[in-house]
Amino acid sequence: MSQKFSLAGKVIIVTGGTGILGGAFIDGIVEAGGAVGILGRNADVANERANAINAAGGNALALVADVMDVEQLKAAKEKAIAHFGKIDGLVNGAGGNTPEGVLQPEQDIFSMNIEGMRRTMDLNLWGTIIPTQIFGEEIAKNPEGGSIVNISSMNSKRAITKVLGYNMGKAAVDCYNQWYAVELANRYGDKVRMNALAPGFFLTEQNRNLLTKAEGGYTPRGESVIKQTPFKRFGAPDELKGAIVWLLGDESRFVTGSMICVDGGFSIFGGV
Repeated sequence: MSQKFSLAGKVIIVTGGTGILGGAFIDGIVEAGGAVGILGRNADVANERANAINAAGGNALALVADVMDVEQLKAAKEKAIAHFGKIDGLVNGAGGNTPEGVLQPEQDIFSMNIEGMRRTMDLNLWGTIIPTQIFGEEIAKNPEGGSIVNISSMNSKRAITKVLGYNMGKAAVDCYNQWYAVELANRYGDKVRMNALAPGFFLTEQNRNLLTKAEGGYTPRGESVIKQTPFKRFGAPDELKGAIVWLLGDESRFVTGSMICVDGGFSIFGGV
């Protein structure tokens, strides 16, 4: 009997692979038997994670590149092809919020940092599109095709205060996710599919100080998130593994253009 929910024999590239959630994606892929290209700007972390996986009997390769730099991504792709021989999947995990993409309550809404908002939006939108253009082409060349998974957010469907640049970027990713899934199907049939994973609130280095206090407990913003989350807690990165493996694996081969929420119920709760 064949093993279900296995990524054995598959090669997956993970952008943002040096981050906290990227680390969970990588671990899930490796635990499911897949080989992984760990792509990020932090060479030390990428190499440390790849070396640990290889030392444990897995197959990983550090790929140092900025997702906004086409030439760096092309070089990373050539390195991955030389090492693995093919690419079966892509996780567009790079993105996130930046200080210049934040509008604080006390700031004048008509004097926001327009360029900062644009850079944050670009990071999340074009930081998803550009890697897809580079690595997706190799997936389409693969006789077995494969899967592309974008990373959406609770911010894409609901207005989350302060983080306007991030809100706009993730909303645009959702539009791209559906549009591109249709166009892939029009051109490649069921060979190449695209879906999105939308995490709820997980503690990362970017948001930890916004949501929790150093001495323990939640900030007022963190309390608001917990109040709006039926499970009444933040997510743990490991809780993303099952969804990412399913979306990358053959069990989801009739799924495209979808958004899978892993959010403790945040996206469906009306607050009453």
